Amino acid sequence: MMRRLLALAMVLALLAGLMVGGFFAFKNWLLTRRAAPGGPAKVVEIPHGAGLSRAAELLGKAGVVDRPRLLVLAGLLTKKQGPIQAGEYELSPAMSAAEILRFLRQGRVRLHAVLLPEGYTMAQMILRLASFGIVELEVAKELGTDPAFAAWLGIHEPSLEGYLFPNTYRFPRGMGARPVLSALVRRFDAAWQPLAPAAKALKMTRRQAVILASIIEKEAAVDSERPLISAVYHNRLKKGMRLQADPTVIYGLGDDFDGNLTRADLRRDTPYNTYVHKGLPPGPICSPGKASLRAAVHPAQVPYLYFVATGKNGAHVFSTTYAQHKKAVDKYQRKRGKNRAQ
Repeated sequence: MMRRLLALAMVLALLAGLMVGGFFAFKNWLLTRRAAPGGPAKVVEIPHGAGLSRAAELLGKAGVVDRPRLLVLAGLLTKKQGPIQAGEYELSPAMSAAEILRFLRQGRVRLHAVLLPEGYTMAQMILRLASFGIVELEVAKELGTDPAFAAWLGIHEPSLEGYLFPNTYRFPRGMGARPVLSALVRRFDAAWQPLAPAAKALKMTRRQAVILASIIEKEAAVDSERPLISAVYHNRLKKGMRLQADPTVIYGLGDDFDGNLTRADLRRDTPYNTYVHKGLPPGPICSPGKASLRAAVHPAQVPYLYFVATGKNGAHVFSTTYAQHKKAVDKYQRKRGKNRAQ
């Protein structure tokens, strides 16, 4: 009798082992199977509120998985790893079920590389971000001009103009205005901190440095000229001269600017018209890059008070006296039918 019971126990143990082994073998097969040995990645949007079944259905329609129900089963067998997350995913049919589930659970969404160039205004940056679906246009516009939000970010200004750092960023679609604008300001802070001591030595506030840097950004096309342009404006400010910077006038005109700056525009009284008003304009006119920020607090040690564009590769000729400047204007501007210079 004892031998029979022992034999039965051994048989049951063997069967249990086979069942357990079979289960793990099946689970391993389920998690490692692929829809195809290769193939291009597909972009799939998993909406908010979609469960695993709906996600598997969408992946099936996109051709990422061949049998959506098997992906659901694989998800159920590994549910302790967490729920899936909404977002835009880039997935390949060559990925295993385990890899696909890992992407969905970790929220490894598709990132879009967005170039925000130096010299862009806040409006231009927001428009570009919105074109990628990263922010909602109107929400971002409102937030960018919200003094409370700016103050929360350490910017005590009426808007974030000038403090959204130009760079190439990688953001997912639908990230939202608050985290995106915060990221741009944090990047500005990182670029500004090493320059703060130089600004302090010149007795410039951060705000003054950013305003000046934004003008330099719009004026300079040649990197080596940024410190020279900075010197011109520093020298003019010290002498109480008007800056007479065309880009500030253009910014003040807003939507009224048609691409052709006229003498009438130069006389138009806006807060940003530095032909009319002395000193710096009331705020930045664009987002300056690191080179312009550096130039604003490290002006060249030169006596220049004027500069005029040569019309060649964005270069300028710099002058100390008005007489020298007039000669440069005659040579480089009036020959081309332009009666106005810096």
